[in-house]
Amino acid sequence: MKEHRQMRARSKLRVLLPATCFVIAVLIFSALRASATAPPDTNLKRLIGEIQSELNPEQAMDFMRRVYSTDRWFNFEKFGETAEYLKGAMQQMGLGGVEIGRPPADGVTQAGFWTMPLAWDVKEARLEIIDPPLPASSRVLCDYQKVPTALGEWSGPTPPDGITAEVVELRQWPPDKIATMDLRGKLALADENPAEIKWALVKAGALGAINASTENPSLRDARQWMNAWGDYGWAFIKGSAPLLCFSITPREAQRVRTLLAQRGVVRVRATVHSRYYSGVYPYTTGVIPGSGSEEVLALGHTSEEGAGDNASGVAALMEAMATLNRLIMAGKIPKPKRTIRILAMPEMYGSMYYIKTHPEQIHHTIAALCLDTPAGKYDLAGSIYTFYLNPGVASSYTDAFILKVADEYFSKIKRPWRWHPFATGTDSYLGDPTIGVPTVWAYSGNDVNTPHHSSADTPDRVDPKSLRDLSTVSAAYLYYLANAGEPEAMWLAEMAQDRGYDQILEAARPFVDRIDRAASARELGLVLEEGLEKIQYAAGRQSQAVLSTLQLVSSEQRETLRKSIAPLTEELEEFARGQAERLRTLAAERGRSLGFSSPVEPIALPAPQQAVASTIVVKRMRFGTIPLDRIAPDQRQGYPSGAWDLTPIIALYWCDGHRNLADVIHLTQMELGPSKFDFVGYFRFLRAHGFVQFVKGQ
Repeated sequence: MKEHRQMRARSKLRVLLPATCFVIAVLIFSALRASATAPPDTNLKRLIGEIQSELNPEQAMDFMRRVYSTDRWFNFEKFGETAEYLKGAMQQMGLGGVEIGRPPADGVTQAGFWTMPLAWDVKEARLEIIDPPLPASSRVLCDYQKVPTALGEWSGPTPPDGITAEVVELRQWPPDKIATMDLRGKLALADENPAEIKWALVKAGALGAINASTENPSLRDARQWMNAWGDYGWAFIKGSAPLLCFSITPREAQRVRTLLAQRGVVRVRATVHSRYYSGVYPYTTGVIPGSGSEEVLALGHTSEEGAGDNASGVAALMEAMATLNRLIMAGKIPKPKRTIRILAMPEMYGSMYYIKTHPEQIHHTIAALCLDTPAGKYDLAGSIYTFYLNPGVASSYTDAFILKVADEYFSKIKRPWRWHPFATGTDSYLGDPTIGVPTVWAYSGNDVNTPHHSSADTPDRVDPKSLRDLSTVSAAYLYYLANAGEPEAMWLAEMAQDRGYDQILEAARPFVDRIDRAASARELGLVLEEGLEKIQYAAGRQSQAVLSTLQLVSSEQRETLRKSIAPLTEELEEFARGQAERLRTLAAERGRSLGFSSPVEPIALPAPQQAVASTIVVKRMRFGTIPLDRIAPDQRQGYPSGAWDLTPIIALYWCDGHRNLADVIHLTQMELGPSKFDFVGYFRFLRAHGFVQFVKGQ
């Protein structure tokens, strides 16, 4: 291929140019990129054009409004209604294999180490000030029937006639201090998310909490959605305390604080008719059937109160599936080689349970796409599309491909977009080696007018153009991979190689300046060592991304493709060696300029915990992350929950039962940067609680 030959020329040019010509090299490299013939992506361009001509943004808006209409009540009875609606809509658009999955919502069952929540329903809830007496228009703080977000999800019930309680304001004290307070019979007005301190409120004997925190205080009449109310983690599970939980607006919070300052005592009446029970946490799935056993997976979230986050995500995927199916039925695009599956489910819990109960389908799933918070207004800076990529351990061609699809589409409509390394926070975790499905995540951030997890996240704030864009990009990504064969795999490998050059160059770039600033032989040696390690790490990850395209062909074709792409990884390694040599040359020149008589050599400092960590090999017990949702925060020895904290999650991903912990620490720090995290202590803590085993070491 011409592109392939040009890439070879660029590789050799980069390797051979002397370090002193670095700036010129970058300019030449940029010119070569600009003049290179476009890769053989005619099929992708044609596919995007077909999707654009067929897509129906107003239908996507209808999907969004309908999902929002039931999910906004965020109780399990309504979640069931959402699932039934989606089932009917999938059947009407002609999807196959449509069904509602019914994961248990019993507060006990685990998927991985995540404990499924208890089901919860609510009929009505009300919170009003009774002392001091106020006009009727100022008395009511919360009314679930008018604004469902006024009640926190999984709030406990009151007696039928309600209860009277004094309000006590908490001013961002640490949880361990709150735990020592006497809050018996009182409701705590919390200036931070009360879910973060619930365990402390339980210990203090509080009746519950009134949330006064908000992600955006300028939204004076919006309520933050309280969607977490477990004692030790996200979901309410068996054994969690049935505390009350309300959410008030910034305007109402100011009113309560003013009354507390003026009167000293504020009493409220709380009435909540809710119940906990063993039920189901449903998901809905359907497919565009392929001709083989493999699948491509699309993940969107139901069971959330917002129109943007995340009814619009489900809606975008529904429209993507509907559009593709119409195109296939009309004969405009062929039936794909692989099945395309949509999974509309509760965030994390739905996907975790699906993975647990469908191991064969997951084994045959070659790639996934997750949508979360994707449909912000066009004219808001915070609504720019961001594409989050795979973790380093799961480096994949899908990283380069989603960026190609985004560039191909967004460049035509002149909408900015960007990419970001792997981040936690949603169902982007399927690249975890215990699952093995490379997954990219499309996200549109929030701004003042697109509030996250708020009662202000309503259908009128969803932009039809954003839904159109996301449906188009999602449909193109899903179908192209579903129909990819050996020619596409080769092109994707070259695309991964192209990105690999950029990533290796980016790994080397910071050390050029750092070498130039080094003032001693020791500093120069340390910087050189770190730079060489970063280049080597980047080369390894990008070579893996190229090789991951082997998953796209049959076992019979794999050896042929392996031979075809072998030069691509060899060229990446050659380029990395050239970048390493460039750093050595720069370090030598800097040493001479400082008058050093001896050659500059890399200096590797002993890594913290190296001696002990090198004797430990960690084996994971289950797939997925470790949220510690059954261990009280004050019993965790200071270690974070592994539900969202990036450092322990990335370290866990690198544990494969063979790699020693010293190597795990090194790879984690190559991916995330230096860290003072106590890796040895953390994994010993996990072992003590049965989350991991040590194959070797203590």
